[in-house]
Parts: sequence; structure tokens; C-alpha cells
Amino acid sequence: MRRDDFAACTSSYLADTHIRPPASRERTKPMATLSKITPCLWFDTQAENAANFYTGIFENSRILDVARYGSAGPRPEGMVMVVRFELDGQPFIALNGGPEFTFDEAISFQVSCGSQEEVDAFWTKLSDGGEEGPCGWVKDRFGLSWQIVPTVLDELVSDPDPERSQRAMKAMLGMKKLDIAELQRAADAA
Repeated sequence: MRRDDFAACTSSYLADTHIRPPASRERTKPMATLSKITPCLWFDTQAENAANFYTGIFENSRILDVARYGSAGPRPEGMVMVVRFELDGQPFIALNGGPEFTFDEAISFQVSCGSQEEVDAFWTKLSDGGEEGPCGWVKDRFGLSWQIVPTVLDELVSDPDPERSQRAMKAMLGMKKLDIAELQRAADAA
């Protein structure tokens, strides 16, 4: 089956069927959301593991339901096909579509953090089993990229004083995990 055929079939299936909840969970009603956009994350076979990993990290998150492949395929009957889940109220879909596609840094999710404690916690949890990158980026154990960003960074790099802004930017470019105190020290240095 070609990728386009599979994608069309999967999209049609998702639109036209009721997804059964997993036997081990009660079906839950989706949280109210205003978004019409739902990121769909393509995995080979790790969709359920990834959804469980992510919902264990973010507050107000949960698995909504799981659909399995049936006898029509194209993957083995009974295998998890799609997991619908929410991260802090944002809907996501995880699809076990096959090994043809993998994540790269062209797509990432930004996590806005109000404190250094939040930066540290998300950095530690999301990089566990993955890899740390520059400038607040981590790649998780599934290869998905995340930007762990303190909210103050935007204020610092968009400061009306261009020298202050550039000092903060230069400091950020030299970091892996972003350090709020160090960013502010760099911006304030004269």
C-alpha cells in the first residue's frame, strides 16, 4: 500500500468510525476545546507508549481512546492503530503508521515555562531516554523534538534596547537547557 493510500484510508476511518476505548480504561468524554487543529504524530509501533509517556508528563492530560487495526489491515489485526489523547487540553493523535516516516527537528512542540523549576522538570522528563540539544531543545525517546522555553525569554530577546536583546540572544545560543537567571544576567550586563 502506498503512503497516500494508507493516509487516505486512515483519515477516512478516523472520520467515519467510533473508536473503541481500551479494555483497561473507562471511556472519557473529551475536554472542551476550541481548536480545530489536532497534531497527528506518526510512529512505527510506539503510539500507545508515547501517548502514555506524554500524558504522564503534562498536567490536565489523558488518554481518550484507542483504536486497533482490524482484519482489513494494513497492519496486524489487534495492533494499536490510533491513540487519541490530550496534553494540557490540547488534542493529539498518535498513529502507528509504519516505519516509513520518522520525526525530525522541522516540527517541534514548544513548552512555555513560567519558572526555572518548570524548565528543569520538563527538560529532565522529556529528555529521559532521548537527547539534549542546543538552545532549549530536547529530543525525546521517540525522536520528537520539544523546545523547553521560559516565558521570560521572549521578553528578553524582544527588548526595545537592541544591545540588551542581543546579549540575551547570545547567552541563549550558548546554552543547552535554558537558565533564566543567566539569561537575565546576560541581558542586564553592560
